[in-house]
Amino acid sequence: MKTVRNIKKITSAMKLVAASKLRQAQVNVEKSRGIIEPFTKVLGDFPTTAAEKAITMPITSDRGLCGGINTTMAKYTRMVNKMTETGGLEATQSIVVVGEKGKAQLQRDQSEKIILTVGDVAKARITFQAASMIAEEVLKSDFDAVRLLFNRFNSAILFKPTVSTVLSTETMEADPEVAKSLQKFQVKGSQIREEVMQNLAEFHLASALYNGLLENNCSENASRMQAMENSTKNASEMLDKLTLTYNRARQASITTELNEIISGASALEG
Repeated sequence: MKTVRNIKKITSAMKLVAASKLRQAQVNVEKSRGIIEPFTKVLGDFPTTAAEKAITMPITSDRGLCGGINTTMAKYTRMVNKMTETGGLEATQSIVVVGEKGKAQLQRDQSEKIILTVGDVAKARITFQAASMIAEEVLKSDFDAVRLLFNRFNSAILFKPTVSTVLSTETMEADPEVAKSLQKFQVKGSQIREEVMQNLAEFHLASALYNGLLENNCSENASRMQAMENSTKNASEMLDKLTLTYNRARQASITTELNEIISGASALEG
């Protein structure tokens, strides 16, 4: 009973901490969506674009006790890789894992595809500079498309797994839908256009990664708050059952002692 009571105190405190972090995380998510939405309007969304070399980038948490969001990300990473392999969209696939929990799960059966792991991202405040540093490491690899997987925050009880695809400069130029969208904008000079397209692709990757980190962090806090609330409720129910069992045993012991005293007194009188 003492152990369960202590666990209840811990889970209740963790719920309050997660709820406090969730409020600020929601504000940061709303701001980051203002950065990434213009890319979708200008370039469009292209999750099924064929790419010879693709990188799948699941974003997970560094700490546990947050429900099943990390397991969901690992499952979706395997699913996306299997779908693209079956459909023949990508010839070469690599995985860049963000978060210790995702690394622990994907290393079991996807270790040969993992080329980079990044941890301890959410321990400090998530900034665009941190996202840019991760993007810079990813840009060192040769790829045609990066598929970012993260939990998109909708509400305190709803967060959906989402895929955000970022194309390289060559793939953007070769894709007819993207090329059609880019025809709306004019860039004078061939060298300037090449440089602008390169900067656009790099900034798109950093912005999408920044948004994904904040979305997943917000979903993590919401999921942890929900998980700790359920744990606190379960601990209360367990404590009630243990208290009832203890009181019954105590009452039975007292009744047995009274019966023994009465029986002894009756025997002395006899």
